[in-house]
Amino acid sequence: MEIAIAGIVALITGIIAGKFIFKKDVEQTVKAAEDKAASMIKEAEKKQEQIKKEKIAEAKSKYFELKKDYEKEVQKKKQSITQSEKNNKQKEQQLNKAIEQNNRKEAELESEKQNIVAQMDFLKAKEKEVQEEKLKVASTLETVASMSKEEAIQKLMDVMSDEATTRASSMIKNIEDEAKLTANKRAKKVVIDTIQRTASETAIENCVSIFNIESDEIKGKIIGREGRNIRTLESATGVEIIVDDTPEAIVISGHDPIRREVARLALHRLVTDGRIHPARIEEIVAKTFKDINEEIVEIGERTVIDLSIHGLHPQLIKIVGRMRFRSSYGQNLLQHSREVANMCGLMAAELGLNPKMARRAGLLHDIGKVAEGMQDTPHALAGMELAKKYGENPEICNAIGAHHDEIEMTSLLSPIVQACDAISGSRPGARREVMESYIQRLKELEDTAMKFEGVTKCYAIQAGRELRIMVDAERVTDDKADTLSFEIAQKIERDMQYPGQVKVTVIREKRAVSVAK
Repeated sequence: MEIAIAGIVALITGIIAGKFIFKKDVEQTVKAAEDKAASMIKEAEKKQEQIKKEKIAEAKSKYFELKKDYEKEVQKKKQSITQSEKNNKQKEQQLNKAIEQNNRKEAELESEKQNIVAQMDFLKAKEKEVQEEKLKVASTLETVASMSKEEAIQKLMDVMSDEATTRASSMIKNIEDEAKLTANKRAKKVVIDTIQRTASETAIENCVSIFNIESDEIKGKIIGREGRNIRTLESATGVEIIVDDTPEAIVISGHDPIRREVARLALHRLVTDGRIHPARIEEIVAKTFKDINEEIVEIGERTVIDLSIHGLHPQLIKIVGRMRFRSSYGQNLLQHSREVANMCGLMAAELGLNPKMARRAGLLHDIGKVAEGMQDTPHALAGMELAKKYGENPEICNAIGAHHDEIEMTSLLSPIVQACDAISGSRPGARREVMESYIQRLKELEDTAMKFEGVTKCYAIQAGRELRIMVDAERVTDDKADTLSFEIAQKIERDMQYPGQVKVTVIREKRAVSVAK
C-alpha cells in the first residue's frame, strides 16, 4: 500500500515536473522564433533599402543618359539650323548679285538704245545734207556746164554712184571691224560673267589622312601583339598605318583616297568598339567597304539633285559619286566636275542654249577618269563610250569625247565644255602636276604586279618604295612566291622609271575555315 501511494505521488510529481519543463521549452521555442522573425524582418528591410538605393542610382544613370542624348539632339538641330541659315544667306547674296547684274545689263541696253537713236538721228541729218548737196551740184552743173537737165541728171547719177559705192565699201569694212570687236568683247564678257558667278573652292587632295585618338594607350591596341593587328589592317585596306611619336594621332598613308577613307572609318569603329583583333578587323573593314559603296551612291544622287539633272542612269550616278574620292592633278574630280557643270550652264544660258544639257555634259565630261577596265583608252573617249552605253544624248556624248580634241566637235555644247574645263583647271592653285604623276606611277606599279598569275591583291605603300602583294595560296607555293617576287622586281626594273628602290613583298597565307553548326 505504501509502495502504491509512493508510486502515485511520484507519478503526479513527474507529471507536474514534465508540464513545467514542456512549458519552459515551448516558451524558449517561441522566443527563438520571435528572435528569428525579427532578424529576418531587419534583413528584409536592409535588402529593401539596398534595392531602393540601386533603383535610384539606376534611374539617375538613365536620366543622365537621356539628358545627354537630348543635348546631343538639340546640338545637332542647332547645327542644322545654323547651316540652313548660312545656306539661305548665301542664296540671298547670290540672288542680290544676280539682281545687280540684271540692273547693269538693263542699264547697258538702255545706253545702247540711246546710242542707236543718236546714230539714226545722225544718219538722217547726213541724208538731209546729201540731198542739199545734190541739189547744189545739179544747179551748178546746169549753170556752169550749160548741160541739159537730162545730161546733168545722168552726170550727177554717175558721180553719186561712184561716191555711194566708195562710201558703202568703207561702211561695210567699218561694220565688219566693229562686229569683230563687239564679238570679242561679247565673248570675253560671257566668260568673265560665268567665272564671277561661280563660287568655287580650291580643293587639293593629298596622300595622307590623320586619325585622331584620345590617348596614346590606344596605339598599343591598334598595333597588337607582335604587330598582328596593324599588319592585318594594312593588308585588308591597302594603306600604310604610321604609328610614331606624334601625340594623339595616327597617320594613314596611301595614294587611293577610297582606301584611306575605309582605313580611317574602320579605325574609328574599332577604337569605339574596343575589340581589336585580326578577325574583328577583317569584319569591320569588309563592312566599311560596303558602307563606302553606299555613300558613293548617296553622293552621286545629291550631286545630280543639286545640279537639277534628271533621268541619269543609276550606273552614271554611281560613277559621279566615285569622283568624290578621285583627284585630277591634285584637284578633287567631283568638285572640278561640279564647277565645270555650273559654268557650262551659265555660259549656255548667256548664249541662248539649253543650260540643263550643258550642265549635264559638264558634270559627265570627266567620268572616263573613274571608268573601270578602260585604263588604256583616253579618258575623254572612255567617258564618251560610257555615256553612249547608258543612253545619253548624242550632243552630250560628243561634248564629252571632244573636250580634249580627240574627236571632231559636232555640237555647240562641245566648245562650251572645253572652255569651262580649261577655266576650272587653269585657275592658280587648282591643280598640281607633280601629284598626278606620282599617283599615276603608283597605279602603274600595282597594275604591273596584278598582271602576274596567282596575284589577288596588290598595294603600293610607303610612297611607292614598297609593293605589297597578296597571292592565292592554292595556286602559288612558297617556292613560287620567291620566284614571283623576283620576276615582278625584274619587270619593274625593266619597264618602269622610279626614284630610289622598290621593295617587292609577296605574302602567301593559307587559311582553313570550317563552320560548327
